[in-house]
Amino acid sequence: MSRTVRLLLVALLTLAGAAVAVPSASATVPCEVRWGSLAEATPALSASPVLAARAGRHLCFDRVVFDLDGPAGGYLVRYVPAVTQDGSGAVLPVPGGARLQVQLHHPAYDQQGEPTFPGRVGQSAVDVRNFDTLRSVVFGGSFEGYTTFGVGTRARLPFRVFTLDGPGDHSRIVVDVAHHWS
Repeated sequence: MSRTVRLLLVALLTLAGAAVAVPSASATVPCEVRWGSLAEATPALSASPVLAARAGRHLCFDRVVFDLDGPAGGYLVRYVPAVTQDGSGAVLPVPGGARLQVQLHHPAYDQQGEPTFPGRVGQSAVDVRNFDTLRSVVFGGSFEGYTTFGVGTRARLPFRVFTLDGPGDHSRIVVDVAHHWS
């Protein structure tokens, strides 16, 4: 590939927000993650139920997304020695070298008490085989408007949490876990 074409490709992909590794001896874009590993929280409680959980792989991090039926409320995400279920306090087996307890301030049931999340307590909620950082995502149940997930990671690595609006009147809570410390 000519130098001009390679530079044009890098410029276009950089403008598009993509991190690119160009086939050359010294031309890789480093992953500069400026996150930490301390708890992240926002206290708002919401009646918008949890609908689904999914995961994705990115160049510098792995992502877990929790889909909500309405506006995003609060959450508490933190590394813990063991993930525990709300209400019972029972330990939830979460495979991985480190564990994030993800407490969404959203129920996993509707106003009639019917489940809105298809998972079963203690079961894998998302298939994360062959991910760089994620080792497991386990559903921990829902109790009194709070829903728990255990996210197993390769090690205690930096993470960030944020919310996104849409699609439509739905929203999402996103947890990104970096592949490495910067």
